[in-house]
Amino acid sequence: MRIPRILALVMAGGKGSRLGPLTQDRAKPALPVAGTYRLIDVVMSNLMHSHISNVWVVQQYLPHSLNEHLANGRPWDLDRSHGGLQVLPPYQGAAGEGFAQGNTDALHRHRGAIRAFDPELVLVLSADHLYTLDYLDVVDTHLAAGADLTMVTTEVDEDPSRYGVVQVDAGRVTGFAYKPEDPVGRLVAAEVLLYRTAALLDALDAVAAQRDQLGDYGEDLVPHLVERGGVMEHRLAGYWRDLGTVASYWSAHMELLDGTGARMDDPGWPILTAQPQLLPARIEAAADVHASLVAAGAYVAGTVERSVLGPRVVIEPGAVVRRSVLLDGVHVPAGAQLEQVIADVGAQLGAAQQLGSAQVLTVVGGDGTVALREELDRRG
Repeated sequence: MRIPRILALVMAGGKGSRLGPLTQDRAKPALPVAGTYRLIDVVMSNLMHSHISNVWVVQQYLPHSLNEHLANGRPWDLDRSHGGLQVLPPYQGAAGEGFAQGNTDALHRHRGAIRAFDPELVLVLSADHLYTLDYLDVVDTHLAAGADLTMVTTEVDEDPSRYGVVQVDAGRVTGFAYKPEDPVGRLVAAEVLLYRTAALLDALDAVAAQRDQLGDYGEDLVPHLVERGGVMEHRLAGYWRDLGTVASYWSAHMELLDGTGARMDDPGWPILTAQPQLLPARIEAAADVHASLVAAGAYVAGTVERSVLGPRVVIEPGAVVRRSVLLDGVHVPAGAQLEQVIADVGAQLGAAQQLGSAQVLTVVGGDGTVALREELDRRG
């Protein structure tokens, strides 16, 4: 089939405040995940495999770490002369409106550029989730229904009140409640939104005329379109997880280890990234490693059980690490014991330090001190 002219907008400007210390010094899409990748690699790889090559990344909060990783789109073959990757930095317009207050606000500020690009469809994506999806399947659903908006939906096992909760009838979205106190059902919007361009631009103008301040899509843009009856769903049956909290970030890694999580090693749909050039991990004879992922450049001489170790992580002899996620360059000295710990990039832990427990998730900041303790909801 002919692929329509599609513009993909990756919304990568959010502050990620629910991730606490993990996003204090970096944009959430630049957060390391699965030892080797950054979170934005998932959506960028999905776009590449879906043959969508006009990709704009909308930034605002701490963009420097993200820009360095994007490498002008090279890992996803988007560093091209025509189309490819464009980074839309935060800016202040001539009217002095300041920074965007949400996704709808950000789209509204870029509506002139969208109109000038003149795509047939606009695909709006979050950079916060783990999933695999061919976006052209969503395009098929959208065109077959003649929709103004097609939203990808999925059922969640966790509390759905964190999301936009959706009601559908024969594929048509009949109701939408954004982060409701009393959600009806567990079907939620997966923050993959495909718009007919004219419908998007008209809706942006309409909601802007009705409100003093635009916010997130679930507060204004999507309800506006649902009320007009032109919204369809595309159901995602596979794995999907929002990595918006420290608990969900930790749970996604545990699911990855036990085989129930994201498939990130599919040779037919690989996750691509800008990787550091490092030697393979070194595992000493005294090491005891079980059911773990160990990235390149790591050194392990202690005990590691059901954990994810990022590049250049050091586990000295006598150290014990269980059910933990250690980001790049974390150093665990002899005698230290970690259980259910997330340690941020570069954390240097103390000798004989004991952190974490079977009931509490502990987050260690890059300075090596405990930044957060949180009881785990076993549903993730």
